[in-house]
Amino acid sequence: MKIIIAGGGTGGHLYPGIAVAEEFLNRSQEPKERIQKSDIIFVGTEHGIESRVIPREGYPIRFLKAEGLVGKSLFKKIRVLITFLFSLSGAYRILRSVRPDVVIGVGGYASVGMVLTAHFKGIPTIILEQNSVPGFANKLLGKFVDAIALTYQESISFFQKEKSYLTGNPIRKQILQQDENKAYGLFPLEKEKFTVFVFGGSSGAKSINNAMVEALNYLLDLRQNIQFLHQTGERDYETVKDTYRRLGFNGIVVPFIYQMAEAYSIADMVICRAGATTLSEITAIGKPAILIPFPHAASNHQESNARKLEDMGAARMILDRELRGEVLADAIRDFYVDEKARKEMQKAALAFGRTDAAEKIVDLAMSLIKK
Repeated sequence: MKIIIAGGGTGGHLYPGIAVAEEFLNRSQEPKERIQKSDIIFVGTEHGIESRVIPREGYPIRFLKAEGLVGKSLFKKIRVLITFLFSLSGAYRILRSVRPDVVIGVGGYASVGMVLTAHFKGIPTIILEQNSVPGFANKLLGKFVDAIALTYQESISFFQKEKSYLTGNPIRKQILQQDENKAYGLFPLEKEKFTVFVFGGSSGAKSINNAMVEALNYLLDLRQNIQFLHQTGERDYETVKDTYRRLGFNGIVVPFIYQMAEAYSIADMVICRAGATTLSEITAIGKPAILIPFPHAASNHQESNARKLEDMGAARMILDRELRGEVLADAIRDFYVDEKARKEMQKAALAFGRTDAAEKIVDLAMSLIKK
C-alpha cells in the first residue's frame, strides 16, 4: 500500500498528517500487509515547516511549488495561478511515480494541486479540516474529494453532508506518552518549580513574545518559584533570551521545539495561540492554558476555537488586542496561586479532548481503498 499525505506550511496542518501516518504504520498486523515509512510519502513545499520536520521523522518527502492566493494583489494572484498550473504538472509526475492507493490532504495551499490531480486520476481522496471555519483551499477541495474528516460539528455546513465525517483532529501518539525523565533530560529545568510553557506557533508570535517580556517585570517576586520554557521563533530569540537572563528568571528559550511531547509533559500551564492542532493536543493531555488567538486567522477561526474552550471552562482566553504585560502577568499569577482552578480546568480540557481521531481517519481511508 502506498499513501500520499499532502499539505503543510504550518505545524497546525502538518502534525495531524504525521499522526495519521503513525496510525497507518500501527494498523496492519499481517506481515504481507505491513506498511513501512517508505510507503508513506509526504508532499509539501520547500519553504514550509514540512521540509524541516518530515526528514527528522524518517518519511520520504517530495516538493511542489505552491503559494497562497488569499490577500494577494492582482499581479501576485496571476503569478500564484501560473505557479498552480506548474504544481498540477508536478503532482501528476509524483502520482505516476508513486501510484498511491489514497491521497490525504491535511490543509494548506500545498495540498490543492496534489489532491485535485489525484481526484481526476480516480485515486481516492480525503481532506482533513481542523478548524470550525474552513479555509479557501479546503472549501475548494471539498467539492471534489471522496471524504472530509472534520474536527468541529460547525464545519459540516460548509461541505456536502453525505461525505462529511466528524472524526476529531488527529494528534501524535507521543503527545499522549508523558515521559518526565526524558523531558527533564532535554530541558534541564528544576522539577519542583512551577513551569510555564510559552509558544506562538512554529514561527513564534511577536505579540506573545513582547507581552511575555513585559510580564516578567510584574512577576519579579515569583522568580524563585516559577520557570519558563519559551519557543520564540527566530526573529525574537535573542531579545527574549536576554530579558530572562537580565531579570534573573530560570528559563529555557529556544527558537523552535521539535520535542513538543516532552515540552508539554513538564508544563504546569501553557500560553499559546488557538490553532486547532494546538488545542487538540492540550485538551487531549489536559493542560491548563491561556489562549491568545491569532487575530488575522481566516474568518477569525482561532477566536471561535478559543471561545468554545473558555465557555467550557477548559481554558482562559486573552484577545491579542487586549494583550499587555500586566494582563498576562496577572493571569500567570492566578494560575500559579490557584491549584484547585488548574485542576478543574484540566478536567474540563480532558472532557473536550479526543484521542481516537487518527484511527477514525485511517478507517475512513481503508474503506475508500476497499471500495
